[in-house]
Amino acid sequence: MTGLPRSVATIGAGNMAEAIIVGLLRAGMAPESLRASDPDPGRRQRMRELGVRATESNVEVAQASELVVLAVKPQQLEAAAATLPRDGGPIYLSIIAGATTATLRRLLGAKARVVRSMPNTPALVGAGITAVASDGGLEPADLERACAVLRAVGAVVLVPESALDAVTGLSGSGPAYVFAFIEALTEAGVHEGLPLATARALALETVHGAARLAIASGEDPAVLRERVSSPGGTTLAGLAALSVAGFREAVLAAVRAATERSKVLGRS
Repeated sequence: MTGLPRSVATIGAGNMAEAIIVGLLRAGMAPESLRASDPDPGRRQRMRELGVRATESNVEVAQASELVVLAVKPQQLEAAAATLPRDGGPIYLSIIAGATTATLRRLLGAKARVVRSMPNTPALVGAGITAVASDGGLEPADLERACAVLRAVGAVVLVPESALDAVTGLSGSGPAYVFAFIEALTEAGVHEGLPLATARALALETVHGAARLAIASGEDPAVLRERVSSPGGTTLAGLAALSVAGFREAVLAAVRAATERSKVLGRS
């Protein structure tokens, strides 16, 4: 993978940080070029099992790295930032929900090289999508390095920072909506007489396959939907029931509610 930094550290070694480390290893980065800090001995041990240097010291790993992924909980950011190099230090790539670029610059210095992003949990299996926002205070090569790190765990899209709340409402929270849909499909199959294991397998592979088809074909989902909706057929009957139940409106409401909540958390 081109454009990767020479060295990367994560501040915090939780699940998403681990996903990024594993993705970078898969992309060909050498374990000795990766570092992680975390106060939890168990998380440090997990990093060492991956061949990555791990320590409690944030400043130690940051000073030795070209790019630093900020992967702590939002309430831990201020304390973590106080231990990090300011201004002329590494590129900082934040995956912290609600931490605005303005907040990051306040904590890390006005001249700090900062990139804000919002990944989602499928990154844990290398199938995520991350929205990246930069306020223009970054050289194109530095932005590309940050994007290259995130491409190690999935797709990347560039958005203005003002769009990140909507990104959170759609793709950040979206996996939970899909899981809820899979649960409902499974339950419906059981209600119609299928064994639980069979219903779950059918639901999972149907969602997985439909998403793969939509991506591979590049066609508008509406076209794909119409293609399997024969007049007077079973699919149209099912879609009509979804419409009567307010399916589309419910999805719109879910994304709106999550987006508004993201805005509130960003102000707190």
